[in-house]
This record gives sequence, C-alpha cells and structure tokens, in this order.
Amino acid sequence: MSSSLNPRQREAVHYIDGPLLVLAGAGSGKTSVITRKIAYLIEQCGIKARNIAAVTFTNKASREMKERVSQLVSGPAARGLIVSTFHNLGLNILRKEHHWLGYKAGFSIFDQQDAQALIRDLLIQDHSEDNDQVDFIQHQISNWKNDMISPKQAIQMVDKPAQILCAQAFERYQRALKAYNALDFDDLILLPVQLFQQFPEVLDKWQRRIHYMLVDEYQDTNISQYILVQLLVGNRGKLTVVGDDDQSIYAWRGARPENLAQLQSDYPTLKLVKLEQNYRSTSRILKAANVLIDHNPHVFEKSLWSELGYGDPIRVVRCRNEEAECERVVTEILDQRVRGQAKFADFAVLYRGNHQARLLELKLQHHQVPYRISGGTSFFGRNEIKDIMAYLRLLMNKEDDNAFLRIVNVPRRKIGASTLESLGTYATDRGISLYDACSEIGIEQSLPETSLKRLRQFTGWLDRITERCERGHGLSAIREMISDMDYEAWLHQNSSSSAVAERRMANVFTLIDSLQSTVDRNDEGEDGDESDIQAAIAKLVLRDLLERQEEEEESLDKVQLMTLHASKGLEFPHVYLIGMEEELLPHRNSIEEDNIEEERRLCYVGITRARTTLTITYCGKRKQFGEMIDCTPSRFLDELPYDDLVWEGEEKDAELNQERGTATLSGLKNLFDE
Repeated sequence: MSSSLNPRQREAVHYIDGPLLVLAGAGSGKTSVITRKIAYLIEQCGIKARNIAAVTFTNKASREMKERVSQLVSGPAARGLIVSTFHNLGLNILRKEHHWLGYKAGFSIFDQQDAQALIRDLLIQDHSEDNDQVDFIQHQISNWKNDMISPKQAIQMVDKPAQILCAQAFERYQRALKAYNALDFDDLILLPVQLFQQFPEVLDKWQRRIHYMLVDEYQDTNISQYILVQLLVGNRGKLTVVGDDDQSIYAWRGARPENLAQLQSDYPTLKLVKLEQNYRSTSRILKAANVLIDHNPHVFEKSLWSELGYGDPIRVVRCRNEEAECERVVTEILDQRVRGQAKFADFAVLYRGNHQARLLELKLQHHQVPYRISGGTSFFGRNEIKDIMAYLRLLMNKEDDNAFLRIVNVPRRKIGASTLESLGTYATDRGISLYDACSEIGIEQSLPETSLKRLRQFTGWLDRITERCERGHGLSAIREMISDMDYEAWLHQNSSSSAVAERRMANVFTLIDSLQSTVDRNDEGEDGDESDIQAAIAKLVLRDLLERQEEEEESLDKVQLMTLHASKGLEFPHVYLIGMEEELLPHRNSIEEDNIEEERRLCYVGITRARTTLTITYCGKRKQFGEMIDCTPSRFLDELPYDDLVWEGEEKDAELNQERGTATLSGLKNLFDE
C-alpha cells in the first residue's frame, strides 16, 4: 500500500503514537496521506472503521475522500466510517442528541438566505423598516457564533450604535430560531460544542464512538471548529491534522491560521511532518511561489520543490486597459488551442473579484470560446426556485417546518415574526409541526384572532391544492397554485427591473416543465397519478437533476473562470492570473485594514494552481465609477524572482508575433489534415 508514497508521506501515514501535524504544501499529495492513513488504521492498527472520523470543509472534498478510501478499503471492513464535512458531523451529532438541548426531532436548518429573511422580518417588526444592514448583521451574528459568543455576551461587549443593533437582532434572531425548532449553519458546530461542554456523559459517549480523528485543511478552522475537534479527541491525542498556513485565505469567514500554531500549546507532544515535494508544478513556478510567500512571517518554515523540470519563464504582461487585457487573454487561449491542440479545459483564468469576469465573458462569447464560471449561483440555489420548491415540499409533507417558514409569507400575507414565534413555541410544546399547530383549538389561546385567521386561510388554501393533487390533478393544481398566489407580481415587486422579474419567472416555468417531463417519463404518458407527482417532486427535492447537470458541465471542454478563493484545491496546465494591480490584488480593503498577508497568501494560491505555464497580467488604466484611472502594478510583482519573469508591454514584439502566426497556421493545417 505504501510503495507509492514518498518517505515523508509514509512517515505521516505510519505515525500513530500521538498527535500529528502534517504541514502539506500545495500539490504535495495530502489527500493521499489522509486516505492511506485511514486504510492503515483499519488494516494494520486494528481500529474499526466505525471508530474513525475524517473531517474536511466541502462536500466535494468529502466525496473525493470517500471515493479514494473505498478503493483502498471495501466491504464490511469500511462499514461505519465517518467521512464528512464539519457541518455534516455536527448535524449527525445533533440528530442523535437534540433532546439534550431542548429541540424536537425534525428540526429545520436555515441557510444564509433563510437567516437573512428572518433577520429582515424581525427588523421590520421591531423598527418598522426594511433595514439595509441585513447582510452586515447576519455576517456579524455568524462571526459571534463562530467565536462562541452568546447574545447576552454580545450585548455586554458592544458600545457603538451599529453593533448594538446587531447584538439586539442576535438575541431576537436566536429566540425566533428556537421557537421555530430551527438551526442555522453556524449552530451545526456551535451547538455540539455547547452540548459536549454542558453534558459530560454525552461527550464521553462520542469520545468512545470516535477513537481516531483526521482533519483536512486545518488552517481553515474557526474557534468553534477547533474546540469541537479538541473535545472529541480529548486527552488521548489520537489526531492527525493536515494543513498549510500559506493557503489560509478565509479570515473573512472566521478561519484562523494561528490554530496550527495553537496545536503546539495544546498538544506538547505534537509531531510535525512536512510535505514539501510538489507533484503538480514546474520548479520555476514553485520558486516564484516560495519567494513570494517568504515575505510573510511563519511559525513553520517550508519550501516546495519538484522533479518536473525547471519549466517555462513566467510571463508578466502589461495591457493598456481591462478591455485589452481580456482581449489578449482570450486570443492567446485561442492561439494556444490551435497551435498546441490543447483542450479549452486546460486553461483557467483567475481573478480577485467576480466583477472582473463580466468583460471576460463578453470577449469569450465574441470569439465563440466555450467557458464555465465556477462558484456562480446554481439553478436550485436561486431564490425563486427555492420558494417554489418549498411549496412543493410542503404539499408532499406537512411536517416540513423549514418549508413552511420559508413560504408562509411569500408572497406577503401579513403574518409577522411575532406570530410565527408564538406559533413555533406552541408547536414545540405540543411536539407537532407548525402546519398542524394552525388547526388546533389550543392555538387560539396563544394568537390574536386576526393573525390566526390569516394562518388558517393559508393552510386551508394549501389543503385544497393538496386535495387536487391527491385526486390526480397534480401538475394542473401546482400551476393553479402559482397563479392563485400571483407569484409573478411578487417577483416584479421584489426585483430590480421588469427584465430581471421576467427571467426569474422563466426559471419557475423551467422548474414546472422539468416536473412535467419527469412525470411523463414515469407514467409513459398517463397524466396525473398521485404517486408519479410525488416521485417527481421527490427527485427535485433530492436535486438529482442538479447533480447530473454539474457532472455534465464538469466533463465539457470549456475554459475555466473563477475567483482566486474558488480556485483553491484545483490545478490547471495553463493559468492566467489577471488584474495584478494595487487595490485589486492586494485588494483595497486589505490595504486599508493592513491585512496584506492574507492577500499574499491568495496570490500564492493562484500561482500554485499552475502546472506548466503561468501568465500574469495587469493594466495601465482601468475604468472605475465611469472614468479611467491610472493603475499601479501590484507590490507582489516586485516580490517575485526577477530572473524567472519575462515582461511584455502593450507593443507586441514583431518577431515573436511572426513566430506565433507561423505556428498557428501550421497548427490549423495539421488540424485540417486530420
């Protein structure tokens, strides 16, 4: 099993005598180390799979890890192994232990949009206005939760008006969540920590369940995630963490690269293994990355190296303005595609901010170059789709409190946050769903007559839609439901323009058409069987459609566009890193906040995505707020090794241009000959 590992990787896999930190540089094979170590623990150390937990940050990383482990360990030996994200681990703990914290089974989970909608409703109720600070307040509440700060503590520690508003909203928000029997994403980490701290017997149970723990991307952990790992591991020190302080780029969402250093204090016997051999990039690219990141202070020193050859010089291209920059990048990709017969998917264009992609997209479309933007909003992630999906979920399952809360006031039905809070408290006390609580006689003692009337009008209307579905008129009933509530008018009231509202309504029609085609496939033309409409909705709820769509998109030959943040963990043969200017990379906010170190790490991440060639571009002028301004090249360009760079101005070298033209014609000729 370990024959393909290098000596440092092998050392990391085989060390189980105490806590271990694997300092894993970019492209150094860290996933192999984690998956091989899981197999080693099961096959050589006698630890059962059900007693091992491997935790990472994204569903994609978790899926990849599961697939690779299954290739090494299969059958009964792999049964019960936990490979999950932090949030899924927290969710599994809470599903089993929710009663300790006063939650009933089937609690709802609010995503960021749900949380913002609740905060907005609370602000309208408390301050009679739709406050434009909702995003800021939600972000602040999230930070407080990640830092283990309670609403009461937040109120005591703030003194400025904006912060006082946040703290008051935090208290109301948390009270409403509890009344709704709901959690947000941050609670999935915070509540297990509080559970373990308050109830030692529950912690003891989970420590007996998890004998060995492995954590990936440890530099991205926040305070609550760090404490969760610490509690589960206990004093045994059966822990392997893998991380790279040079790739910590998520401080804005609470990540603390100093958690790597904190390990030394909390685990005095911590062993350190460095993975410095890179299997991705040429030596020249790695030299540039090493020289750049050396300008940051380090607790742990490391230097990446490679056996893949020295490689081509790094090109630094000065462009006249952003239009010339995008034109240059797109035409070069076309040129290389024809000359080298490379695939479009071999090229990635990375940038600091999403706004940089707009002009790039126009140029790609103009030159008919296929592309894919990573990190954009998925079809099922759009608000209008989430609204209609919530209606469909509630039609099929009246116990779905999260769906009820999302759409009970969409479109607006004058059902306020205090009404829902009282309803939630009653439902929790009775152990029933919010929907069922509306029809109970007892609720009449908890709610004003007007509020209860509105709630019962809503549930009565949905009951009639449900009856139509059950009688075999599912699709027509759903179309009638969307028409009855005048959802299209609601979109026009809540969109920035009529064109946007029409696009959003077109998405709703696409969803219903998809439902129709699923039913047609299920019943081979027989319209309206109840089980068919339920099956079709179930497929949508499980997002099978989206999963297939993502897989198809990933397999297509397209140029990849993404932010530097979204590029982490990926690699490409040819990388264009655009907009290397002061106030863009490093970003203006980071310069003002004196947080250049994280921007340098972001640049380092961008450089180390490249396998074979790296081209960096910057502009002499760039349009800002409607006028052209002069740009200053990024300080990071001065920090790169000068001898490894080739600088190109806006005037192309005639001889180089002629060589490229000849090679392009030759490439085209070969293409036609084939």
